[in-house]
Amino acid sequence: MTTETTRGEVEQIYLAESRRVFASLVRLLGDFDLAEEALQEAFGAALEQWPRDGLPARPRAWLVSVGRFRGIDAQRRRRRLERAIAEEPPPARPWPPPAPDEIDEVEDPRLALLFACCRPELPRDAQVALTLREVCGLTTEEIGRAYLTKPSTIAQRIVRAKQKIRELGLKFEIPDRDELPARRELVLEVLYLVFNEGYAASRGSTYIRTDLSDEAIRLTRLLCELLPHPDCESLLALFLLQDARRAARTSSSGELILFSEQDRDLWDQTRLREGKMWLERALTGGAFGSITARAAIALVYGESAETGVIDWPQIIALHEYHVALDPQPVSRLARAIAILEGEGPKRAASLLDELAVEGSLEHFPPFHAARGELFRRLGRISEARSAYERAFALSQSEPERRLLERKLGELIS
Repeated sequence: MTTETTRGEVEQIYLAESRRVFASLVRLLGDFDLAEEALQEAFGAALEQWPRDGLPARPRAWLVSVGRFRGIDAQRRRRRLERAIAEEPPPARPWPPPAPDEIDEVEDPRLALLFACCRPELPRDAQVALTLREVCGLTTEEIGRAYLTKPSTIAQRIVRAKQKIRELGLKFEIPDRDELPARRELVLEVLYLVFNEGYAASRGSTYIRTDLSDEAIRLTRLLCELLPHPDCESLLALFLLQDARRAARTSSSGELILFSEQDRDLWDQTRLREGKMWLERALTGGAFGSITARAAIALVYGESAETGVIDWPQIIALHEYHVALDPQPVSRLARAIAILEGEGPKRAASLLDELAVEGSLEHFPPFHAARGELFRRLGRISEARSAYERAFALSQSEPERRLLERKLGELIS
């Protein structure tokens, strides 16, 4: 096995498993920063040892074991330093690290860490920021874009949340079943944000991050097994119905393909059927909340694969219902876009003007892109150009910027 081959394998394992290894280390070591340090130590050891000894049979378990040993060593060094400063004698029986085969690798440490971050002792905004950063690996910039908040503010929330966890000595474990419902809403919100960043990445050269969307789907499936509830089932339905169009949303060269131009033969029918099944199960459960409304909208879009026709009146009605439940600016933007497509520009213009006056979406590229499309259809070319240029300036997604460049080019031609 060559060094180059091993390095490539380590990089692949890092991309696929690093957050899961990290979650295990947080649970075992009880500290975010120590677990992050141990994670880097473990992968560094892999780069040194695997070219010589070969790839272990269970790479993730190997990384968790090595990371825990390194973390415990770091803890001991800190304790020795603290005792030396305090001039205290060492304990008579030092705590030994466990043997590698004694390490119990829980079935899904990331789900345990997800619930651990969603603790009622932490402020809600800190819970979300901490979970997205430490469990899912999103950057502070990606989290800030999702919440329309400065990255520096997100970073401060994460630091304060870690400090609070250390001060209170909170455990990293899945809570008792009677505590689960109280944390369900936030966990679902976090999973939605992770999927959404995978569905349409806010930055970088790749528009679809399958690692994030697949992980959100996987964790939501586990959550449906752990805590069956219509909202969990609705969220899984939403993910599957939207992810079904993955292959049709970008070209082989990575260019964005708009919904109206997608090849419906590329839509994943298995995903669509499963998504419909989960939505029907959620509706049978008796709830029809915000998540269920979004899943129903995705289902109506998905059904156009068979009919070739989009039922715009139904989609608009579902958007109206969704806004009544969740009148956030992004929800109202989605409604305005649906009305623009289904009814035309007149009412959509009024709704987009309201959002413009409020200013809450001023730094949100899709808002300006929607206004650009509205102005284009109204023949107000100068305003369309300004809106597209504003969206281009704000966007940090390379495929999104190329699409906006094409839109600007079409205005000139």
